[in-house]
Amino acid sequence: MNLALNLEHEKDVASQIALEAGKLIRYYRQEGFEVEEKSHNNPVTIADREASDLSIQHLFEMFPNDGILSEEVADNKVRLRKSRVWIIDPIDGTREFINGTPDYVFSLGLVIDGQPVLGVIYAPERDDLYVGVVGDGMYKNGEPVGFSDRETKDLIISVSDTEYKHTLSKYPTLEMAPSGSIAYKLARVASGETDLTFTIAPRSEWDIAAGAAMLEAQGGMVATRDGTRILYNQPKPYLERGLIAGRPNNVAWLQQQLAHFKIPEKRMWVTPQSDAWSMVPPSLQINDNDHHVHLLVNSGGLESAVLLERAIGGWRVVQQVGENRRFIIDLQRDYGAFV
Repeated sequence: MNLALNLEHEKDVASQIALEAGKLIRYYRQEGFEVEEKSHNNPVTIADREASDLSIQHLFEMFPNDGILSEEVADNKVRLRKSRVWIIDPIDGTREFINGTPDYVFSLGLVIDGQPVLGVIYAPERDDLYVGVVGDGMYKNGEPVGFSDRETKDLIISVSDTEYKHTLSKYPTLEMAPSGSIAYKLARVASGETDLTFTIAPRSEWDIAAGAAMLEAQGGMVATRDGTRILYNQPKPYLERGLIAGRPNNVAWLQQQLAHFKIPEKRMWVTPQSDAWSMVPPSLQINDNDHHVHLLVNSGGLESAVLLERAIGGWRVVQQVGENRRFIIDLQRDYGAFV
């Protein structure tokens, strides 16, 4: 299938949706808004919700037989029966949007049979529109762009500002540039503005689907930290470990660096079927719906392990091996405050 020809209409529609959503988001930036919390330390605004609603409405009108997955709408498992699924993050970088910094974007990706094939990412504050289509290449504001030709010693590694603040700043040997939205990082890698990105913590499909299509459009990759390609439109649209992205040869170099410096990675919802189960301390090896096991690991082994148990009013920490207060704080983003 020639995706470049078959997706021309989808590319135009997605680009228009991104520009309209960006206009709406800028309106709320100018007029003001209230901030709510979906869960502990996980903010949302009316701009997130209305940009999501606008996108879904247009997609249903233009592609009524496609599935849709949006961060801001309750998941409809009907999408799992669809070959084509649109994946939306109306504002990736909500904290940056709230704080008045420009590192947030609107992100819209199309996956076909689990593979990312089209991505549109719009940065409203900078009025930059990134578009990538497998079979057609990568564009910024309508002009063709691609990976940089920087030598290894000059590679720019874009990382999470939060992860940099709490962990990555301890590794000064690697040149890292902290910033907000992961979708924006992927667009900037694909356009040659930076070269690589990686995360300690997992991300969700809506965070990365559009950016993954951009990388794929020119032979790049977005994978888990061990290099495993990611399949999209999964029943649980959350990755269970960190990711890495860039041109394949650069990714291979960065994997070596991450292993050498023992830079950690979170392994979430670890079960006996996971390759990380052997790292779970025996006292934490409980596998049922009322218990969850999460790990913080590096190339040298286990840094910390946490066993959570379902309780009245939420979840509680049963045991932690390897004290790491930051790990507990980060887990509360997904679970809410522990009881």
